[in-house]
Amino acid sequence: MIRPYVLAETNWKHLKDEQFDLAILPWGATEAHNYHLPYGTDTIEGTAIAEESARIAWEQGAKVIVLPTVPFGVNTGQSDIYLDMNLNPSTQFAILKDLIQVLNNQGVRKFMLLNSHGGNNWKSIIRELGLLYPKMFLCSTFWPQSLKREDFFEVIGDHADEMETSLILHLTPKFVLPKMDWGAGKERKNKIKAFSEGWAWTERPWSKISDDTGVGNPMKATEEKGEKFFNAVCKKMGQLLVDIAQADIENLYQ
Repeated sequence: MIRPYVLAETNWKHLKDEQFDLAILPWGATEAHNYHLPYGTDTIEGTAIAEESARIAWEQGAKVIVLPTVPFGVNTGQSDIYLDMNLNPSTQFAILKDLIQVLNNQGVRKFMLLNSHGGNNWKSIIRELGLLYPKMFLCSTFWPQSLKREDFFEVIGDHADEMETSLILHLTPKFVLPKMDWGAGKERKNKIKAFSEGWAWTERPWSKISDDTGVGNPMKATEEKGEKFFNAVCKKMGQLLVDIAQADIENLYQ
């Protein structure tokens, strides 16, 4: 069945008389996820969350459209991990500028980046694009932070951990290696305390912080946990899509 809120699936017969209020662009990455998860993990997750959230919003009357997912992200700290693909932030800016220009010219004035990769950082890019397209409402979301992961998972990490492994077990279990092949996801912390505390930042050289490219122990992951978390994230994201699509962007503050 064709989903009219997914651009890659819909058609000109439908679109020629349609008008959308909000465009959603999922943005993932192509990178190693421990030994056992696919390189497309972030892209798989972002696409599925965007499309299911859009379904929820569409069924509530929100005029939303999901654009095709961008499968490459910023992976400058993983340049020595085989076939981890990188887009520099300046390249991301150029891509977004071109896409937002299309939307702006065609009257789709609300745009959301549905980010699915921790290495992507959108704030400065959105600030600059906002000056170029002042009539556009631009925003970004990062779905892993939308809920308290402690309510769903026992061991919290940030890459190929219990959460991500559970999600992929739910979404695409055929791409997950047997549990005997899972790495422990142990992270080596920076010896300078400030960087571990989070108020100082330096890029993590991935091959130095993890033996298996994972950060966070995945061993307690289950498909059931993944399904529960996926549904909860999409419910919350779907409501956000409704709120943005139906909002008067000239009257957002009180």
